[in-house]
This record gives sequence, structure tokens and C-alpha cells, in this order.
Amino acid sequence: MSEPAVEIRNLVKEFRTSFRRAPVRAVAGVSLRIEPGEVYGLIGPNGSGKSTTMKALLGLVAPTSGTCAIFGHDSLKVDSRREVGFLPENPYFYRHQTGAETIGFYGRLCGLRGKALRTRIDELLALVGLEDARDRRLGGYSKGMLQRIGLAQALVQDPRLLILDEPTAGVDPIGSREIRDLLFKLRERGITVFLCSHLLEQVQEVCDRIGIIYRGRMVREGTLEELTTMEDRSEIILRGADQAAVERIAAAADAEPGVELVRAGRAHTTLEELFLRETRDRPDDAETDE
Repeated sequence: MSEPAVEIRNLVKEFRTSFRRAPVRAVAGVSLRIEPGEVYGLIGPNGSGKSTTMKALLGLVAPTSGTCAIFGHDSLKVDSRREVGFLPENPYFYRHQTGAETIGFYGRLCGLRGKALRTRIDELLALVGLEDARDRRLGGYSKGMLQRIGLAQALVQDPRLLILDEPTAGVDPIGSREIRDLLFKLRERGITVFLCSHLLEQVQEVCDRIGIIYRGRMVREGTLEELTTMEDRSEIILRGADQAAVERIAAAADAEPGVELVRAGRAHTTLEELFLRETRDRPDDAETDE
């Protein structure tokens, strides 16, 4: 078996506060493994321990007990982060800089200079779809554009592992879809992605595996198919069936002992898909009624 990109074993993290004697346990024995090239989504409600788990992996907080490793290196050691790109939930940028200047700034921090830096700036702006905004100051960027420039800076040193904390927080559905399309590109390039979110919709299309964390504990883990399959139910999808055909199928189901027809009716899309179809995918010259 190959060396994992991420391996967390029995992670426990407690925080002491001045308001109570007993420490607050933010993470309680979380274990997970992410293989190279895999896109892994960690989801859970606010305050469930997602960000604390991520910070422990990055070495930003020390575990109370347990271990975290990145490509076999202890995450508390600096060398473990040489091949890691990170985008926090609320990144801070110098808003007077342009998009190109921002990537250049982080590129120089990573040791890039001259032609290599200029080439890298061009590559990343093209990758995140901000070529036309390269000379615009970040103060004029939308939230979605800021998140994409954040992804560009996280990729500037060509990392093997990309860690994203709520990458679409505050982004509209179109911007969210653009970021997910970018994650598809990163997966095609073989980059390992560890994605933290509290919204399943943000991870269900791109993640190979998903972990569900609740009150500091990992409660479920697996592929989307494994997590969402209802073992006691089967699904039949029909196209072109009239009401009479549906009624015959319903009658046949009712005739089977122990079988209950739960629902029959028209298939539904999601609100997000409807919104995208009626906004982003609508021709620019489409006429609308006021």
C-alpha cells in the first residue's frame, strides 16, 4: 500500500478556558486516511471540530493526543508543510494589490523569481479563470473572485496536497460552481485535496470519499454512494410514462407482501441546478418579462 497523503490517528484536541475548569474537547478521537490523488471532504455542522482537525493537520495547533502526518512526516515539523497549499476560511489579502501582484507576492515568499515567477503567475491566473482581472485591484474583486485568487496563491508552489477550509463560504451559486470546476481540474492533475465544509452540496460532486464529523467525533465515512444509499428502498426512474402506467406499477408494488410504495410523481431537479440554468446558462440576449 502506498504512503498516504494524510493520516490522522486518534486525534484529540482540548482547549482550556478561563471560564470553566474542565477543558473543552473540540476533537475526540478522530482518525482518517487520505490517499494520494484523492479528493476527501470532511463535513459537519458549525462547531463540530472540522477546522480544529484541519489546523492540527497543518501544525497550527498541537494535538492533546494522537498524531497527524502529511506524506509520512509529522505535521508538527516544518518539513511536513513544504508540499502543502492552504486556503483558510477567511483569507486576508492586501486589497491594494492586483491579482497578478498577489500571486507574485506569494510566489516570491516561496522562492520563485524572474521568468519562472512570471510564468507561474500566468499559469495560475489561467487556471482560476482570472486572466482578464489580472491588473484589477483586489478591492474590486467579488467574493468568488477572491476565493479563486486564494486558490491560486495556495497553488503557487505546486503542492502535492491542497487543504481548503470552507472554500465557497459566502460565494453565490455561480461562483461556487466555478470553484468546483477548478477542483475537478486539480483532481485531473493528481493533486490531493482535503476539503472542509458544512454543506454537503459543496462536496458531493467532486469528493471521492466523505467523512461526517459531529461533536468532535467521526460518525460516518465512505463514498457518496455508500453514505446515501438507503438499504431498505429501491428506486425506479421512468421516462415517457403516462399516469396509467404509473398506476399499474403502483398496483403491482402494492400487491407484493411487505412492499410499500413511498412516492410516485415527477422527477425534480435541485434548486441550485435550476438557478444555474436560468442565470449562468441563459443566453445574454434572452428577453425577460418585467
